[in-house]
Amino acid sequence: MNMFTTFLTYLHYFFVGAFNIFLYLAIAVSFILFFISFAVIFFRKKETEVRLDPEEAPMVTVQIPTRNEIIALRCADKCLQSDYPAGRLQIIIGDDSDQGEISAEIDAFAALHPRVEVARRTDKSGFKPGNLNNMLLRSRGEIIVIFDSDFMPGNDFIPRIVAPFVHDREVASVQARWDFSNPGKNLATVLGSTMGYTFHRVFLPFMNHFGCSFICGSAEAIRKNVLQGLGGWRPGILTEDIEFSLRMIQKGKKMLYLPNLPCLNESPQTASDLFRQQMRWAHGVINAYMIHLKGILTSRTIGLKRKVFSMFSGLGYVFPVLVTGLITTSILSVITAATGPVEPGRVFSESVRNIILTSGLLFMSMVALYHAKQLKLFFKMLLSVFTIGLVMIYFVLKGIVTALRKRPMDWHLIQKSVNY
Repeated sequence: MNMFTTFLTYLHYFFVGAFNIFLYLAIAVSFILFFISFAVIFFRKKETEVRLDPEEAPMVTVQIPTRNEIIALRCADKCLQSDYPAGRLQIIIGDDSDQGEISAEIDAFAALHPRVEVARRTDKSGFKPGNLNNMLLRSRGEIIVIFDSDFMPGNDFIPRIVAPFVHDREVASVQARWDFSNPGKNLATVLGSTMGYTFHRVFLPFMNHFGCSFICGSAEAIRKNVLQGLGGWRPGILTEDIEFSLRMIQKGKKMLYLPNLPCLNESPQTASDLFRQQMRWAHGVINAYMIHLKGILTSRTIGLKRKVFSMFSGLGYVFPVLVTGLITTSILSVITAATGPVEPGRVFSESVRNIILTSGLLFMSMVALYHAKQLKLFFKMLLSVFTIGLVMIYFVLKGIVTALRKRPMDWHLIQKSVNY
């Protein structure tokens, strides 16, 4: 019995030590997030946006990859209404659908609008990147603009996202800001849109201030010769945007973010869709870093600043690991502790202190909601974080672990709530 008690005591101190390590790491990451948030609050510079002369407008190809999503027609219709010169705008719907009735509707839409082309492929491997590569084969544009099917660009979107390419031949890619059409519908949309606002209203503006950026998979534009020169999209990867961004970073390409150019889209409507989306993104991001991290860190063509900022897209996946470690080691330290009187006051005060010290991501989310004029969602956001958010951590970890084990993962389609 004494030996068992001694063993439990050793285990207890081990778990307490592990808890403290996770806590200190979480505090360190949290303080980085606090710093970024305050930098965005107090040092946010006024962005000067260049304008496009219609006479200088280059040929542009809009690509809309889709699979069994009739809502892609709404996106195509929005592009047809664009202020961009009609003769210099090609629109391609990449239809990977396996539902004949949806493909028939897409064909009927294209028949009514001669400027819309439909691209299909017999081999539908490679997920979205494979679809994009297929569309690239018939893209005539100097600039490629990409929209996921649920995105709703405004009439001035294409001229504004193309303008930087015309004014600066060194610009390789431009990313616009994501906004959401359904941020307060339910806890899933609150959580999903808050994460989107945080990345687009805080992370990307902070990086852009220092001359760094990423593309995000939609509402983005890329110079075609850069895309072709770097080998096109990597088939099969679940976050083709981050993987290609890391390739551009490694090659020293100039990437811009336009914080004042919005594009509406839908946040996942259900918790299950949100979980699958975040699991896919976690797998894809970790996979992309596994491919490119060594090359970026050992590169002699890019500076330290760019190497540091290249890590930012993966920073959000540190927190789920730390939170899991904190919860697990906390429970195990309690289970292995010697029996004795519990001090509720001390437990409460230490818990509050630890939550405050590790609340950098929550504070950043509040800043993002404020800038998005959605601060009214703050308490719903808190509720979503401490309910479905805790469940979501499991799926994020599953995506991370699957990627680290070099196992493939399927592409889970997110259901859209609106029909065209």
